[in-house]
Amino acid sequence: MLHPMPLAPTAARLRCGEIDLLAFTEMVLKRLDDMDPRLQAFLPEPGRHERVMRAAEAVLERWPEPETRPPLFGIPLGVKDIYRVDSLPTRAGSALPAGLLESAQADCVTRLQRSGALVLGKTVTTEFACFEPGPTRNPHNPAHTPGGSSSGSAAAVAAGECALALGSQTIGSVIRPAAFCGVVGFKPGFGRIDAEGVVYVARSLDHVGLFTQDVAGMRLAASVLCRNWRDVRAAMKPVLAALTGPMLELLDDEGRAGYEAQLEVLQRAGYAVQRVTLFEDHVSMEDLHRSLMAYEMTREHELWFEAHEASYRSGTAELIRKGQKVDSVRAERARASQARTRQDLHERMDSAGIDLWLSPPAIGPAPAGIGYTGDPVMNLPWTHAGLPSLSIPAGRAGNGLPLGLQACSRHGADELLLDHAGGLEEALSGLNAL
Repeated sequence: MLHPMPLAPTAARLRCGEIDLLAFTEMVLKRLDDMDPRLQAFLPEPGRHERVMRAAEAVLERWPEPETRPPLFGIPLGVKDIYRVDSLPTRAGSALPAGLLESAQADCVTRLQRSGALVLGKTVTTEFACFEPGPTRNPHNPAHTPGGSSSGSAAAVAAGECALALGSQTIGSVIRPAAFCGVVGFKPGFGRIDAEGVVYVARSLDHVGLFTQDVAGMRLAASVLCRNWRDVRAAMKPVLAALTGPMLELLDDEGRAGYEAQLEVLQRAGYAVQRVTLFEDHVSMEDLHRSLMAYEMTREHELWFEAHEASYRSGTAELIRKGQKVDSVRAERARASQARTRQDLHERMDSAGIDLWLSPPAIGPAPAGIGYTGDPVMNLPWTHAGLPSLSIPAGRAGNGLPLGLQACSRHGADELLLDHAGGLEEALSGLNAL
């Protein structure tokens, strides 16, 4: 269930007319029809074919001349079902009554459409982008989870059902499924992409995220969505700081071996790699982060939960009840911890001349089964600090499932992260061929 659809070259060929848009869109829809009954990355949609073909015809009519076409002309887009889209229902993976979650279309969806993207459909999310999984399978091995909560988006891009997909991250819901599915996942710095129009989990923690098969494509998509995007090109290789310390004890054997192999490859490619101990008190940070998530989610869902508690799955209901017991004092402690963690990381970067932090994006490859989407612990500190994060495919476990490498930059340096990521992708490409 794996097909190539790298965003950057696909977009370039569509813009110049080398690929016929209507024939390409028909091919994408046929692939979706053939593959998604097994993969279950997209939500079923009656009349999808007619809707998408009408949208493709409208895009072609709006931009008939290649020189006028926008960056994402004709690109098929998957939208995680917590983002509101005009004419498509929003259910957030839940059984709440139809129409309850509806509101104006998400700003990021509108921006992508204005850049020529075609909404192929809604992708499966765990319930309310938390922990209760949906039916999506990992396209590398359908007996394994694709990760979550952006399960459908990661799997759809890996399978080549679409070239670009929207996800979201409150702890590890973009970076981890990207690693499990062997694609590029990008979580920008907190607030860099407008999240208006999403069904929030926690407004202090939620990040808009993206999936592509290629770093160049991610840079293209981010340039459309990120506020005040600057086209930058670094003149030198970045100085890399590789996470070490107590968090690495959480890795399984495959995760640890893969991480060491990745660092060795980068050093052989000429990168300076420092080993830096961080997050020695990660358990306390995780507790604060999860408390804030529960506290803010409870307030988002207060009226819905009061009226429809029986419609919530048990794990989500438990999280909301936990949030009812978190007081505002603890929530403020958690927010203060966010600011302090970001400042501490920036100071470490300044003092040691560090450009990027490297760490595993998960404790190992995707777990077996689809009832558990994996542990987000390796993503939590970077999300807590709101730093831009990227997962790059970087090798395979013994069972053939993908492994990734997580890279993070300082807040506000999303452009540099994505620029440096091209070199990392190239250096690590040999691991993916093994």
